[in-house]
Amino acid sequence: MALMDIQVPDIGDFDEVGVIELLVKAGDTVKAEQSLITVESDKASMEIPSSHAGVVKELRVQVGDKVKQGSVVLVLDAAGAPARDSEQKTAPAPVEQAPEAIKTEAPAVVAAPAAATPAPVVAAAAVAEPAHQPGTPTGGLPHASPSVRKFARELGVPLAEVQGSGPKGRISHEDVQAFTQRVMTGSVQTKAQAAKAPAGGGGTGVGLDLLPWPKVDFSKFGPVERKELGRIKKISGANLTRNAVVIPAVTNHDDADITDLEAFRVQLNKENEKSGIKVTMLAFLIKACVAALKKFPDFNSSLDGDSLVYKQYFHIGFAADTPNGLVVPVLKDADKKGIFQISQEMSELAKKARDGKLGPADMSGACFTISSLGGIGGRYFTPIINAPEVAILGVCKSQMEPVWDGKQFVPRLMLPLSLTWDHRVIDGAAAARFNVYLGQILADYRRILL
Repeated sequence: MALMDIQVPDIGDFDEVGVIELLVKAGDTVKAEQSLITVESDKASMEIPSSHAGVVKELRVQVGDKVKQGSVVLVLDAAGAPARDSEQKTAPAPVEQAPEAIKTEAPAVVAAPAAATPAPVVAAAAVAEPAHQPGTPTGGLPHASPSVRKFARELGVPLAEVQGSGPKGRISHEDVQAFTQRVMTGSVQTKAQAAKAPAGGGGTGVGLDLLPWPKVDFSKFGPVERKELGRIKKISGANLTRNAVVIPAVTNHDDADITDLEAFRVQLNKENEKSGIKVTMLAFLIKACVAALKKFPDFNSSLDGDSLVYKQYFHIGFAADTPNGLVVPVLKDADKKGIFQISQEMSELAKKARDGKLGPADMSGACFTISSLGGIGGRYFTPIINAPEVAILGVCKSQMEPVWDGKQFVPRLMLPLSLTWDHRVIDGAAAARFNVYLGQILADYRRILL
């Protein structure tokens, strides 16, 4: 018998990720590169493959555990592999952090960053299983795994008020979702809501006194089909809701004349057809946005309490449409790369996104995001800022339009731009100047050298 430990490989910039799914069990026969577990960070989920083929002798992780690079996933009886050293002993990954390590996590509604009031609890699907009423805890934190705690923080759910349905009152993802649904329908109230409620009843506007989420039996109107949200949409939903509610966002719409730039792009692709690298308009946009970020550094900052953090690097995120949902790969150090290198790296990141192989490092660190609908259509839209960024650029499909040149109307290729910005950091005049400057660069790309 040749026993060996199968460990977690490099998972990018994250120190730890949560185990959300076990794909094998003891006694299973696995192949090399077969997925063993699914882990999840705050940006994406990924599957951890086996480095060898063999028979699973012992699982060393459970759902809810936190693992990192080097953590032992399981013990494998790998045929033909050298027996592991008898002195090699790797402890199982801890199920939860020690209470001392997380005492700073208060069991109250968690407010989104820089918000004056707690973030509202987001509606989620109800679960049929009734929650178990556990005994009152003797002290410390509610009984829940790190992944459940993180899930509750994203939704602004006070774990101390959630009834756990698991063993010994352990709180699960489903319990958090059920509590959220009851709050949104008005059947229960959090302690924070009760404390803010005026004695005479009625909404005050403070704390977003929202109407209950409507409960409708859609089947009485006609045939229906129910499908669960995909994992990516579940992850992004809470973040999008927080960003849309907390950030005082404003959107400026403008048009950029890209007639000459598009002609130059087509010429480049013809001249470099043999290279296999296709230059897209998005590559030029990324480079142009870097120039605009350098000229207007407030757009390359993030709020940290009452301070602004100005970044000296230029990492640009771009929204990628995949069969499983929208993801945002990040092109690092765009200021140090040329158009061809940007185009090549974008193509590689987009392929990884479609194949579901983006890692946390591929989607973290962005300073500014571009959401392009150019290949689909549309005119203008209002993109949601990807916190902690302070702005995002939406781009739609370019089209030929008659433009007055002072003497006559001439056909010009116009690109719609939609710049959404955080009004806590940026004012309207700065946003208008940013959009105008960006349009000037796209109209005459030589300006990027100035």
